[in-house]
Amino acid sequence: MNRRTLMASAALGMTLAFGGAAHAEAMDKVKACFVYVGPVGDGGWTYQHDQGRLALQAEFGDKVDASTYQENVPEGADSARVLTQMALGGCNIIFTTSFGFMDATNEVAAKFPNVKFEHATGFKRDHENVSSYNARFYEGRSVQGVMAGMMTKSNKIGYIGSFPIPEVVMGINAYYIAAKEVNPDVELSVVWAYTWFDPAKEADAAKAMIEQGVDVIAAHTDSTAPLAEAAKTPGVVGFGQASDMEAYKPSPRVSSIIDNWAPYYIERVGQLLDGTYEQANTWAGIKDGEVEIGEITDAVPAEVKAAAEKMRDDIAAGTHHPFTGPLNKKDGTVWLAEGETAPDGDLLGMNFFVEGISADIPQ
Repeated sequence: MNRRTLMASAALGMTLAFGGAAHAEAMDKVKACFVYVGPVGDGGWTYQHDQGRLALQAEFGDKVDASTYQENVPEGADSARVLTQMALGGCNIIFTTSFGFMDATNEVAAKFPNVKFEHATGFKRDHENVSSYNARFYEGRSVQGVMAGMMTKSNKIGYIGSFPIPEVVMGINAYYIAAKEVNPDVELSVVWAYTWFDPAKEADAAKAMIEQGVDVIAAHTDSTAPLAEAAKTPGVVGFGQASDMEAYKPSPRVSSIIDNWAPYYIERVGQLLDGTYEQANTWAGIKDGEVEIGEITDAVPAEVKAAAEKMRDDIAAGTHHPFTGPLNKKDGTVWLAEGETAPDGDLLGMNFFVEGISADIPQ
């Protein structure tokens, strides 16, 4: 599973929002293509990327052809064949929307220097025609953690992880840290699903947690199955992941993290059209509107809603960082001193849990 590899090296070459090669010449029309790891109907990650594609098409009309996409593309070597076909098919810019597409993106980019490649959540930019973009999902996890810590009746909260890669590990840590700050008695259970999209596995993970007494569930997988499972047990609540998952309002879905990719897609394709496109690496969050907190429903007590909104607003204002010391690693070694905040490099290569999390990270 490629999306899991090179965890400790994720921060290599990290320079946010840098300029690269000289501007590309303006284009009269752009063919923008998309590669998805799951189905567009997953209700989460891929669905939200596809909403960005549709917004791109609506923004530029006849100037952009954004009709080409491929869903359910396996991560790893198979994705290289899809990318090659797209490049040969006249795509001017190709968005590859999962971490595990990283090596294939760079491999194919070397063969098509006149095609722009944009890779989501990765860190390799081996060629001038490769850019990367990411979202600070951990910021949203902190907001959810506040709600989880304050709403749990059992003091047992859960997190369904997809794969043990830095993106997921930092989300688990952020969720737990925020929950622990508002509820020192909280305990976190972690179940690894080893999938991005498998509703049956995701539902089984949620069911196992509920049977253990967990009453607040977060998930870093792509379907609505954890919420569907939570809905079967009164008193269990959860969060929308990647998209709003509004069908489960007002409960068990009490809020959500929404990945808003549309502005980025519109900006980058617009730069191709006007000739200002450059290689770039971006990592945007709540402040930038790329990570949004979905409506907090009336199922949430007023004091919990106020605390969650304060966390959201403080992060946006830059007055709070979800990873602020004192924080130790799980083994008790000091990670961050009092008042110290985590550098981006530590987060992008995160391969450890913080102190207090009993679960292990599979190796």
